[in-house]
Amino acid sequence: MKRFTLSQPATTPPPDFPSTDVASSLLADLFARDDIHAVVAECDGMVIGSNFLWEGDAIAGVGPITVDPSAQNDAIGRQLMTAVLKRANHRKFAGVRLVQAAYHNRSLALYTKLGFDAREPLSLLQGPALRMPIPGRQVRLAGTADLDQCNALCERTHGYHRGSELQQSVAQGNAWVVERADKVAGYSTGIDFFGHAVADTDDDLKALIAAAPEFAGPGFLLPTRNAVVMRWCLEHGLRIVQPMTLMSIGEYIEPTGAWLPSILY
Repeated sequence: MKRFTLSQPATTPPPDFPSTDVASSLLADLFARDDIHAVVAECDGMVIGSNFLWEGDAIAGVGPITVDPSAQNDAIGRQLMTAVLKRANHRKFAGVRLVQAAYHNRSLALYTKLGFDAREPLSLLQGPALRMPIPGRQVRLAGTADLDQCNALCERTHGYHRGSELQQSVAQGNAWVVERADKVAGYSTGIDFFGHAVADTDDDLKALIAAAPEFAGPGFLLPTRNAVVMRWCLEHGLRIVQPMTLMSIGEYIEPTGAWLPSILY
């Protein structure tokens, strides 16, 4: 008789933030920005949850959303989501997007009931920096002179651009472009949790990933359906941390080319 061994259940993904200090610093930055709308939930004078709507570009992003564990299952998450969606509707954004942790069944159910559609399966990747060249590509820091080309590339890929986000990243020295035949073939605002990237081809996207000095935070998000780049990442030592899902309300155009979303969209 054959013996069968049950596989161990999947472990819970690591927290998005390694410490309360890191999380507190991020939230302080978000509360201070005028292009981000913040809401909090209170009970008996205590903050028990928060949520954010990123309003800098034509598409609004949601998150991070937090709810105190002691207040979960009391519809706090629904109220926080309803508040930012009401704001987005008032501001008449073309669409609203978020990235949902695929293992979290309740958030998937909540967002679906609120009107979000699941659009793209994503994989969060992490590992050592690759620090390797891709033949025929050069990666360098982006400057203000690159903004128009980068915005045009994003618009060709997604039907909209993320110019405000890109401009801020350029000012902070976090944006990169990849050149092929002396033309901009892709850009990133950082290969990390809050950064996004757009490129003409898979090899252009590989060049941006390969040149990243590190994958800050939990890692970077790659569309799982891009098997070519996914396989390349795995073959070069990166690992899948967890699956996630890109969801949207409103305008959505199936992307062309190669791209990486941020944790917002």
